[in-house]
Amino acid sequence: MNRPASPAPLRRARVRVPASSSNLGAGFDCLGIALGRYLTAEYVPSPDGRRPGLQVERRGTLRALDDRPDDRDLIVRVFHRFLERLGAVAPVGTLTLDSEIPIARGLGSSAAAVVAGMALAAAAADMPLQLADALHVAREYEDHLDNIAPSILGGLVAVTAGDGGAPHAFRLPLSDRVGFAFAAPGLELETRRARAALPRTVSHGDAVHNIGAMAALVRALAIGDPDLMRLGLSDRLHVRYRVPLIPGAEQAMQAACAAGAWGATISGAGSGLLAIAAPDRAFDVADAMADAFRTTSGAGVVFFAAEPDARGATVD
Repeated sequence: MNRPASPAPLRRARVRVPASSSNLGAGFDCLGIALGRYLTAEYVPSPDGRRPGLQVERRGTLRALDDRPDDRDLIVRVFHRFLERLGAVAPVGTLTLDSEIPIARGLGSSAAAVVAGMALAAAAADMPLQLADALHVAREYEDHLDNIAPSILGGLVAVTAGDGGAPHAFRLPLSDRVGFAFAAPGLELETRRARAALPRTVSHGDAVHNIGAMAALVRALAIGDPDLMRLGLSDRLHVRYRVPLIPGAEQAMQAACAAGAWGATISGAGSGLLAIAAPDRAFDVADAMADAFRTTSGAGVVFFAAEPDARGATVD
């Protein structure tokens, strides 16, 4: 990374980062897609530079974190860390954070926070955000690069690692004949708990099944094929272990298919579900899943037709 010889003052900057859904059925820990729900972060330098540190204001779903000290806020921590990595001066001013991404519902809210911190730091320092460097730093905060990479790049993204462990991410084709529906019950599911539900080992047969299913999934997403999509959503590595942690999930998946979905799966680690259908059926599918969740979890259900985001993190 090229650092400035003499750090210039930080400039005003604003970034917008999309939500993401990972796994997508058989693509466990390898596939993710950026979706059109956003976190925005804006840095405004203090005009006289005399106000110490950062003043943080949270809006939208981030208001739920108002009782968290600023030095424990993930966006704030990453913003500081990435500025240091860029060799930039310490920030003095106001940080305004606003999000419409539900927290702990399987839409990559923490990944979006990490990407927002890095992208905002790069923009404030007037430097580009380099993908390889961003993936390297992101792993300090977020293990799931299948959420990080789509929020950076946009679209459908695959992640893998070389023999030395260096992460790589690349975009895959996505048909405009594929639509997405999201619904989540009125309860959170911590990724740590969802991860703990997984077995430490799986059978050779299950591993082979998922390799074939993932091939079908990638092809189905590229061409919009319903039959291949059903095969691609047939997972044996994580879904069946996590469904019992989400009250009403089985019923919501069945409701999605009855409403016209090609299939449904857990979004990320949950508690939300992602169904795949023709775009003109997406809202009805989301609504059907929401109705199923309301019978088990009552208030707080979140649902919407989720359009893919093709741009990823952007600087306004």
